[in-house]
Amino acid sequence: MVQQLQPTTVDSDWLYPESDGLPLSDNTIQFRLITTIQGGIDALFADDPNIFVAGDLLWYPIEAVEGVAKSQAPDVMVVFGRPKGDRRSYKQFLEDNIAPQVVFEILSHSNTKAEMLSKFNFYERYGVEEYYLYDPATNLLKGWLKRDNKLISIDKMEGWLSPRLGCRFETAKGSLELYRPDGQRMETFVENSKRAEQESQRAEQESQRAEQESQRAEQEAQRAEQEAQRAEQEAQRAEQEAQRAEQESQRAEQESQRAEQESQRAEQESQRAEQESQRAEQESQRAEQESQRAEQEAQRAEQETKARRDAIPRLLALGLSVEQVAQALNLSVEEVNQSR
Repeated sequence: MVQQLQPTTVDSDWLYPESDGLPLSDNTIQFRLITTIQGGIDALFADDPNIFVAGDLLWYPIEAVEGVAKSQAPDVMVVFGRPKGDRRSYKQFLEDNIAPQVVFEILSHSNTKAEMLSKFNFYERYGVEEYYLYDPATNLLKGWLKRDNKLISIDKMEGWLSPRLGCRFETAKGSLELYRPDGQRMETFVENSKRAEQESQRAEQESQRAEQESQRAEQEAQRAEQEAQRAEQEAQRAEQEAQRAEQESQRAEQESQRAEQESQRAEQESQRAEQESQRAEQESQRAEQESQRAEQEAQRAEQETKARRDAIPRLLALGLSVEQVAQALNLSVEEVNQSR
């Protein structure tokens, strides 16, 4: 929050005027340099609450004794050790008696030698540590440092580094330029505005690129998710196919086993049929043999019967009786009588 410092002693407009009646600048070049230096230094120390930077603000080193108090309005002044805040003027006697340590003056065609000498004596008398004077018309930069309560001229200003500000001074490009400790040039309001606009555009472009990248990443993530889902579905289908193939293989194995069993049963049946056939053949052979034996027996029996019958006449001729012949030939009497 910007604070308004108030005096603690009797104050009046006629003792401490807020204006010296002179314009801030006589031309655009002078105005641009003043605002660039004041704005650049203010921005440089923006984070330090105890550095006060002002432009064209009346500085009253001491209280008024008789009449209007003595004052000067440096084009730019920097006060280390005093809080930031709005002021109608800088009354040093109300500011812990801390004088501005750094002062800038930008010459214009209306400035006289007497006026500038008066300013120099004022700054030297009231404790300015660094005083810088620049003439835009000639591109001449001068500087003085406080030593033993005197402002001593700086021999070489080109590339000069301010002890208090840490800023580098350059005039090689035809105008005064101040460079911050980080090497960045202090820019005009227009340059700052353009750079801010460019930064805003770059930020917008970066934001758009980031959004596009985010969208592409989201699309890639969605595609990856879809690919993962398809891969999962393919894996599931492959698993199902593998299971079906396994089931088919198991069924084929079972069918093969059943076919093998059927083949074995058929082989066994064939073997049993062969065995039955062999047994039947053997039975047939035995029956044939039995038939042959029976026929042979019948033939032998018939031959024996015939032989016995043929022997009947011979035995009867020998004088044997019918009964004796029947007994000898193991025939009945009737069979003997029939063969006589």
